[in-house]
Amino acid sequence: MALRAAVGQSFVTDGREAGAQAAQQALVQLGRARVAFAWVLVSYAYPIQQVLAGIGDMLGDIPLIGFSTSAEITAAGRSKRSVVVALLGGENVQGRAGWWPDFTPNNPACVQNMLKALQPDGESGEILLAAADGISGDATQLSEALAAAGYSMAGCLAGGEISQGRSYQAGGRQAGSGGLATMVLGGNIVAGVGLAHGWQQVGALSRITSAQGLWVRTIDEQPPSHLYARLFGYPADEWVRPPLNGLVRLYPLAVQEKEGMVVRSALKVEADGSLRMNCHIPQGAAVDLMVGSRAACLQAARQAAQQALASLGPTRPIMAVLLVDAAWLTLLEAQLEDEVSMVREVIGKDVPVVGAYTLGQLARLAPHGPVQIFNQHIEVLLFGDRLVNLPGNVTNAITGNPPIV
Repeated sequence: MALRAAVGQSFVTDGREAGAQAAQQALVQLGRARVAFAWVLVSYAYPIQQVLAGIGDMLGDIPLIGFSTSAEITAAGRSKRSVVVALLGGENVQGRAGWWPDFTPNNPACVQNMLKALQPDGESGEILLAAADGISGDATQLSEALAAAGYSMAGCLAGGEISQGRSYQAGGRQAGSGGLATMVLGGNIVAGVGLAHGWQQVGALSRITSAQGLWVRTIDEQPPSHLYARLFGYPADEWVRPPLNGLVRLYPLAVQEKEGMVVRSALKVEADGSLRMNCHIPQGAAVDLMVGSRAACLQAARQAAQQALASLGPTRPIMAVLLVDAAWLTLLEAQLEDEVSMVREVIGKDVPVVGAYTLGQLARLAPHGPVQIFNQHIEVLLFGDRLVNLPGNVTNAITGNPPIV
């Protein structure tokens, strides 16, 4: 039986009921297909353990990965304060999942415990999906801990309400804050990933003159709040209080590294004017301020979908997972067109879509390349059936383009 996907969503206020209702909706759509695995996206307004209990009531003990978010995504667009459950069903797909605590205080040991337990196998084409704490953890260490492996990998840094100081992750029947949730998929399933962003450098080149852990203390010998005050006109003391201390994510840093420029976004401006990051930026690094535009983000969504479709190979997408940086939610909130509609124009309007807003994206873009950490990006993850190939001499009916071969 070919793979199938279905998405359910609930807005009821009780967490257990919301989880059960969303799971039941997806299960009904899936029909008689065997449930292979589930994606679960949970508004930060729900206790995630209650949501998992409700899903378990409907689905039992299945491979599952999920995390908290500030807003949820389906084919209908963006939503808030909901629970979304996406199911992929079919035979000959195997999954194993779990949640590991202590990602925040002991990142490398947590990752090694996960790898020892799940043992992802790159040689057999297995795919590792991950959702790590995006508020308290150091994503740089996660990238380093996964660097030696050669399997396909994608995922995100989980978010939610930053003022609460924690994000939540779920793997299997376990969940909590400050941890790492992962799922390994194997069998007749393939994945394609694409990433892009809509931010540009503005030329205000500076240098990190003091950095400590995940905090950027000074830029050009001054607190970063002074840099933002000089460039945008608001006094420095306003950048350390709401709403500007959170809106700083709209203005990330382009950091010059040996391999090129990477985008690094602040979680917030601290009371002393420093930037709280979730990726380490080394002292002495040259940085440039960046600004985004709605038009560039919409084009980036299209570009990421095209890249994901190309990397999926000669098969039809069965389900799309969108992992979008939280900055997009602020920038595009009043936009009539959204990133979801751009992606659907590329992959086809009949492909189930699920996703969430995150505080970073994870991906290995080459078979034995590094696991990279992204900020400000949209990550489009497409799943397809390994055994269902598009004909080599006809047009792809989904995209209207020649098939990828």
